[in-house]
Amino acid sequence: MPENKSTSKKISTGIKGMDNALMGGIPEGNQLLLAGGPGVGKTLTSFEILYHAAKANIPCSMVMFEEQQDSALRNIKSTFSEMDGIDGLISTKMLQIEGEESASKIFGNTNAENYTFGDFVSDIEDIIKLNKSRILVIDSISFIKFMVHNHGAYRRSLISMLANMRRMGVTSIMTSEMQTYDRSALRYTQDFFLFDGIITMYQLGEEHERLLAMEIIKMRGANHSRALIPYDITPSGIKMSDI
Repeated sequence: MPENKSTSKKISTGIKGMDNALMGGIPEGNQLLLAGGPGVGKTLTSFEILYHAAKANIPCSMVMFEEQQDSALRNIKSTFSEMDGIDGLISTKMLQIEGEESASKIFGNTNAENYTFGDFVSDIEDIIKLNKSRILVIDSISFIKFMVHNHGAYRRSLISMLANMRRMGVTSIMTSEMQTYDRSALRYTQDFFLFDGIITMYQLGEEHERLLAMEIIKMRGANHSRALIPYDITPSGIKMSDI
């Protein structure tokens, strides 16, 4: 039976509406999946959580396998133009950001066929150890599929990685791309439920009037809102409606 972590310490997301929906924040040590279609703000939301944590002197790391670090930071700063202190957090190593270079390092000088998932986990562990990260973002876990050959192996790999994060005492947020914006058409695979928490981000409505909304599907060890909560992406960060 899973441990009851209802009294566990929580990590504030720094996003008022999200903390309210999570009734205080993400339970420390949980492994969270942030899922949604393109353009809903998965990367931005996960970055903002790290930004606020780093400002609270919690060391963090973000590993992005699909975008170069410089390009990713330019996009983040352009969108969150009113957020200050990002460069300072990075220069002091309170916030580490690894971009596409990590994927190049992983596969660049190594024959991919000889590179195991264990090697991958070891490389992630090295990144965490560089600044003793307490929170890790992996954007996105689709990268793992390049290293495994079938669904069973992918599932075992996820189990192994999540167990490793728990062993290290790291709270993780991993993003995952979903193939549809249609909430009624979404189907959650068994892989999703390996995570302690699942938050789904949607685009709802017609093309000319899109609404962004977030839903907490589950959060092990904590009570949470079941509401569908609208949000906006603004220059000062993610703004969620009160519930």
